[in-house]
Amino acid sequence: MTAAASPGSAGAPDRRHLILWLALGLTALRLAAAGAIHLTEDEAYYRFWAQHLQLGYLDHPPMIGWWIRAGMSLFGDTPLGVRLVPALSCGVATWLVGDLARRLGAGPKACFRAALWYNATLTVCLGGMLAIPDSPASLFWTLTLWALARFSEHRRAGWWLVAGLAAGLAVMSKYSGLFLAPGVLLWLALTPGGMAELRKPAPWAAAVIAMAVFSANVVWNAQHQWITFIKQFGRVAPHDFTLVHLGELLVTQALLFTPLMALYAALGVGHAWRERAQAQGARMMLPVATSVPFAAYLVIHSLHDRVQGHWPAPIFGALAVCAAAAAERYDARPWQRLARALAPALGFSVAACAFAVMALPTPSPLGKLDPTLPLRGWTRFADDIETLRAQTGAAWVGTLSYGVYSQVQSEHRLHAPLIEAVERDRYWPTDPKPDFSKPGLIVDLSRRMKVPDVQRCFRSVTPVGELKRAGGPAHNQRYTAFLVSGPKRDVWIQGCPDQIAPGVWR
Repeated sequence: MTAAASPGSAGAPDRRHLILWLALGLTALRLAAAGAIHLTEDEAYYRFWAQHLQLGYLDHPPMIGWWIRAGMSLFGDTPLGVRLVPALSCGVATWLVGDLARRLGAGPKACFRAALWYNATLTVCLGGMLAIPDSPASLFWTLTLWALARFSEHRRAGWWLVAGLAAGLAVMSKYSGLFLAPGVLLWLALTPGGMAELRKPAPWAAAVIAMAVFSANVVWNAQHQWITFIKQFGRVAPHDFTLVHLGELLVTQALLFTPLMALYAALGVGHAWRERAQAQGARMMLPVATSVPFAAYLVIHSLHDRVQGHWPAPIFGALAVCAAAAAERYDARPWQRLARALAPALGFSVAACAFAVMALPTPSPLGKLDPTLPLRGWTRFADDIETLRAQTGAAWVGTLSYGVYSQVQSEHRLHAPLIEAVERDRYWPTDPKPDFSKPGLIVDLSRRMKVPDVQRCFRSVTPVGELKRAGGPAHNQRYTAFLVSGPKRDVWIQGCPDQIAPGVWR
């Protein structure tokens, strides 16, 4: 296996301190935004995990719940507390991306560019502070590559063990981390002398460490009817072949990475592949080869179902390194230098506009065109629910979706038990149990609230009001409330039939 020479920047000024200052500066901005911006529905849901720490949950492995709990222990049950560790981790990932590029032989400018461009992708620029599983998954994925690059550079077996630990933590963040194992094997297979490493104990010890870390979640799943495995791995089964989602995947990711940087990333991947037999190309195969299995899965998945925009986030660091390395090759002409300089502008400009829109008052003068409507008006909305509950004499409040439940629960405005009434596997029997012998108030989006559907679960269903959030300019801000009584099944344990809200969980 070809060992990396000292970064091919001899005689050039070292810019590691600039990467550090970049990471610190962007982290400070993210922390300021983290405390000022309302939680998204998913963040509010994962915040609920932090209140009930476990080794697994219905949707994902547990890492984000632990991270949120750590932040809340310092800054309380606040948006800053929820987002503290994810925002800090994005700063760490920024430094790792820059240093990864350096250890793979990139020059000082390219190293700084890799760190900067990583943050200029819309996925990271807008989502780097969000408390979602992609945050720890991205950090630990990048840390795995960084440890492997350190091994290639210094030939010290201990870095394999660090990589194994990081990979295990990546899987404990999101199951996409499982693709690191075939990615590392592919990297070894494509690197001169790489397969010889498998005759040594260090890679196998790394695999054992990764499996030991992940085993905690496996044991939890075994104790809970394998609910997370069934939910997540059930998506793998193909159905209804279509090319529509593939086109959507390619366009969406090109936009989220931003078009110019996506072009540079593609060029960087191509250069690494063509030059893999040479020293520099062999080094660059690390970010390329380790990304291929996960990228291939996303493509295959898109042939039968939609790939959510944030799913590829863990490999964005690797792609940023490839993009920055490719950009160094295209500076012979003025327009090439201009394109390289403008490449990150789109991401930062869009982010600046987004934060400016978030600063607008609620209701927003942009009406239904406001892209931040999902974040607006939750405090007033929770107050409106409590007022209606008191007026109707309801003894408890229920919702049909985890998003509405989590946002209302995070506001602490209700003076009665609150439940999400459909997927009870998401929650714990230690929460306050409603008195189902008394009437309750079911509230959710009007577009998924019909009397016949709610009657699947309750004998008496009476419409009692319409509620609006953030001024109600769009259908996702209009809610219907039903006074219900006489549950037809054990709502607390079984929940209502999922047909009550078709398509909510897809």
